[in-house]
Amino acid sequence: MISEKMMSLGKKSSVIRGIFEYGKKRKAEIGAENVFDFSLGNPSVPAPKEVTEIMKEFLETVPAEVLHGYTSGPGDIGVRTEIANYINNKFKVEASANLIYMTCGAAASLTISLNAIVNSGDEAIVLAPFFPEYRVFAEQAGATLKVVPCKKEDLQIDFVALEKAITNKTKAIIVNSPNNPSGVIIPECDIIKLSELLNNKQEEYGTDIYLLADEPYRELVFTGEEVPYIPKYYDNTIVCYSYSKALSLPGERIGYIFVSPKVTDCGDVYAAVCGAGRALGYVCAPSLMQYTIAKCLDKTADVSIYEANRKMLYDALTEYGYTVIKPDGAFYMFVKSPVEDANEFCEMAKKYELLLVPSDDFGVNGFVRISYCVSPEQIENSLPAFKKLIEEYKK
Repeated sequence: MISEKMMSLGKKSSVIRGIFEYGKKRKAEIGAENVFDFSLGNPSVPAPKEVTEIMKEFLETVPAEVLHGYTSGPGDIGVRTEIANYINNKFKVEASANLIYMTCGAAASLTISLNAIVNSGDEAIVLAPFFPEYRVFAEQAGATLKVVPCKKEDLQIDFVALEKAITNKTKAIIVNSPNNPSGVIIPECDIIKLSELLNNKQEEYGTDIYLLADEPYRELVFTGEEVPYIPKYYDNTIVCYSYSKALSLPGERIGYIFVSPKVTDCGDVYAAVCGAGRALGYVCAPSLMQYTIAKCLDKTADVSIYEANRKMLYDALTEYGYTVIKPDGAFYMFVKSPVEDANEFCEMAKKYELLLVPSDDFGVNGFVRISYCVSPEQIENSLPAFKKLIEEYKK
């Protein structure tokens, strides 16, 4: 008998992917220019030119057995050293190559980290709204997922609700800032407050509670916003990073895990990370991409395009009468549905060829996510459709 659980996961795609696939069919029927697909967080901004140039240079000059051969299981030591030095220089944190594990993107980083720290019966907390795959990652690792809603008015941490949710079984809390799906950044004052809460709970229960900092959008910030680097504030932090968004390389699947040197028994935790990577088959991340990103650590795709998209979309939607949580970063906008059922609203939006993602799978009701990492032309052309859509409800 095959695994019923895995078969169920395989047969039911995420709601985001489902809408994306619908969009592909619709584009084939009426033309891509007539479909306003805001479903997928797939960067439209090209990678920095340096990325392409470095890859070309490697392909032309580095022996194939090196460029396309296996690295060490945790990743090339030279690459890990470069990343550690970058973390040290930028964030003033004593990173070590021996605490960095190269991965196939942030999804692998999260999956490995959860499997490294979770035992059966442990609990993992997510702050809603949250990326839906967190549930899959946590439950696969054997954890019970607990959802703690953020404050409705600004989607920041509700500390009263969070404190009630933490128990002696709490092993991990996943923090995603800037947030997918809202683009909200957790401010420094709240990171300090969160650290104090978790330190108190660790002392109360005599346990270790790990903060998993999911950071694929760290560099995608606007108007001078800053994203606090959590290892500077809370000792038991594991950073899960990906270059998919910062360098516009989602299909290349490259990222890393960084175990803070201040984590309790950090060497053992890192060994557990290596063991989880081995057990899951996540060893030897793509060699070419490891070597490439090591030369591009200070590069970022052109974020100004996303900021311009945000302004155009936010200004228009608020003018039309939509209620919008203004994003500080990433490339997502969380918009309140004019009716309680966001799925119903998304179906109505299809009448105007607008493909939006309902918020239910993100852990909250009554919102839709708009992924605005699209061309400025698509946003501009979609605005009349957004206006007609909201006018239907004003009637």
